[in-house]
Amino acid sequence: MRAVVTGGAGFIGSTLVDRLLADGHDVVVLDDLSTGSEANLADARSTAGDRLRLEVVDLREDRSIELIAGAGAEVVYHLAAQADVQASVENPVNDAMVNVLGTLRVLEGARAGGTRKVVAAASGGTLYGDADPSLLPLDETTPHRPESPYGASKLAAGAYLRVYGSLYGVGWTELALANVYGPRQDADGEAGVVAIFAGRLLAGEPCTVYGSGEQTRDFVYVDDVVEAFVAAAERGDGQLFNIGTGVETSVDRLYRSMTALVDGPAEPLRAAARTGEPERSALDHSLAAAELDWRADIDLDEGIRRTIDWFHSGN
Repeated sequence: MRAVVTGGAGFIGSTLVDRLLADGHDVVVLDDLSTGSEANLADARSTAGDRLRLEVVDLREDRSIELIAGAGAEVVYHLAAQADVQASVENPVNDAMVNVLGTLRVLEGARAGGTRKVVAAASGGTLYGDADPSLLPLDETTPHRPESPYGASKLAAGAYLRVYGSLYGVGWTELALANVYGPRQDADGEAGVVAIFAGRLLAGEPCTVYGSGEQTRDFVYVDDVVEAFVAAAERGDGQLFNIGTGVETSVDRLYRSMTALVDGPAEPLRAAARTGEPERSALDHSLAAAELDWRADIDLDEGIRRTIDWFHSGN
């Protein structure tokens, strides 16, 4: 098939592009390269030839509609986003322009181009907000109560998926991603504590933990996440799925595991908690296991090792 991947030069998107090309598909990547990088696509471009095309475009531009409509894609994988919670707090209007209006342009392009299905990335870490800890890991029936503009914009984007499905017949599946990590994540980047810690530890620089360090996240490896996107192209129509491990890991525990691998300082620097971020998070993936035949195969210790090895190799 032919596929479009928005945000396809980012670390998740480019890993998905690699998988789609390996499966024999043709891929059109849309990316404004604000956080993604052409370097992430270098290997793919060298081997795929004309089966891979990169279009440098901002989803805030109407041209993105034309590019998606003209691609003739069977499936559009929508990963492009403003994904920094703190940036959304500081500039919620820009966050909405990218995540809400950008998603609308993706859906308009898909509708005009006769796309069979849109598979979109949602944010499992912010969608549910600070839910009752007794409910962890959270399943898809948990009320959506985002506490940041980023979470609100992703919630709105999901609502538009549903509208386009019911009004225009555009098929969709939404994947609520836990905290994704792995090779190609930007160590200076948006929301990747594993990458930030890896980059700073290998450079001999101190790491900062915000808040108590006891706040928890559900860390899921990028290759496992890509498997969920691939599965969702053919399954799970009209549904939201949590894509996580169901395991809570504290930021302090994460730091200890990583510093042990690189012989870094025993203690990080400490700073005040940041606005808009949930205290605890973990996602129940039972529905994805049942409907998508998906589960995370790579545990945190193995994923951390692979990520550090990638950073150590100089990328």
